Amino acid sequence: MVAYKLIQALLEKEPAKAGILEELLQFAAVATVCDVMELKEENRIIVREGLRRMRTAPGMGIRALMEVNGIEPEKLSAYHLGFVIGPCVNATGRLDTAARALELLSSRERREAVSLAGELKELNDSRKDMTQKGVAAAEQYLLDHHMEGERVLVIYLPDCHESLAGIIAGRIRERHNRPVFVLTKGEEGVKGSGRSIEAYHMYEAMNACGALFTRYGGHKLAAGFSMAEADIPVLQKRLNEQCGLTEEDFTPKVHIDVPLPLVRADKRLAKELEVLEPFGVGNPRPLFARQEVHFISGRRMGAKGSFAKYVVTEDGKTFHELVFFGELQKFHACLDEKYGEGAGEALYAGKCDYTASITYQLGINTFRGQEEVQLIMQNYC
Repeated sequence: MVAYKLIQALLEKEPAKAGILEELLQFAAVATVCDVMELKEENRIIVREGLRRMRTAPGMGIRALMEVNGIEPEKLSAYHLGFVIGPCVNATGRLDTAARALELLSSRERREAVSLAGELKELNDSRKDMTQKGVAAAEQYLLDHHMEGERVLVIYLPDCHESLAGIIAGRIRERHNRPVFVLTKGEEGVKGSGRSIEAYHMYEAMNACGALFTRYGGHKLAAGFSMAEADIPVLQKRLNEQCGLTEEDFTPKVHIDVPLPLVRADKRLAKELEVLEPFGVGNPRPLFARQEVHFISGRRMGAKGSFAKYVVTEDGKTFHELVFFGELQKFHACLDEKYGEGAGEALYAGKCDYTASITYQLGINTFRGQEEVQLIMQNYC
């Protein structure tokens, strides 16, 4: 985005070349989403207009990335930029060289672009596997070092690829709802990345320990740094001593927009909500809530059965399909606790009537040209 604004300023003296800004807009949009910037004011406009171009006239490299990932251009959203397109571009810089991504985004020939995009997708798939192993190693580190009571988690994974530290920190933060720093061994000392929670300003906390770092930078929710390996225990001690976090700060908070009966979550409302896009940080997709929803049956979905679709009802007369992309094991454990061991798995036998309060989001799923309302469960109790 900084590069885009610089080019915009330079082209003020060459108005004949101003058309190039339209082509570069798509890269600024990807960068804005992937750097987790708030989608407000100019940022929102940049992403909205960048998406518009990518849906109608994408550059050859972006088009190829959509193709190899099975993304239909008309369905492209900010979600795809942040979780599909961006990670593919990023993976080559993390695991190989960023020159390959540059080559793809500069491509003018379709065959070359598709070949390069395929390579980037393979690298990203490899990165995903490495990330899963890194997350498992981080969880083991927490157990081995008895860090259950730590308010700020400092995790040292010397064998982890340094480019994955931030991703792993983000995953651990999501699981434990605590600020997390993940450090890896570098050529000179160690390198680290941090991901924070809303109640903890990571960069300000690092400023208070600035003497320990050889280099560092960041903002409220994320940071990166380099330091001496011997100072890791000191960093862990100081961050925990100086933080003012309380137990209440560690409790995840769900901000509901409005309670909404499922029967009101129809296609008309879903279409109206599309006006608010693109959704993302600072402009989240509206979140609705409903109490006493009856779960009647379910079926696992996906190649690995990692998500599920449930048949639910509020009145026993009107039935809806509810999709859940979260951690199934946790949902099953919740049902087991309420209705007895095995209740979670029994739901897929279709012989149940379990009641839960939920939050959900509303969207439209298009499959083979057919549109249908999609209700996506986010939280439950």
